Amino acid sequence: MKFDKESGIVKVWVNLVQNGTYTREQVPKMFNLQEVVAEVLDEQAAEDAA
Repeated sequence: MKFDKESGIVKVWVNLVQNGTYTREQVPKMFNLQEVVAEVLDEQAAEDAA
C-alpha cells in the first residue's frame, strides 16, 4: 500500500504535526506515510516562505 498527498491519513498526520501534537519523527513508519507527510510539510513550509 502506498499513500499519496491526498490520502486522508496523510492529511490527518500533517495537521497533527503542524499543530504540535506530534513531531515528524513520531509519524508512524507505516509504508511510505512518514515520507509523504514530510514531503507535504516541506512543500507547505516553502510556500509559506515565498
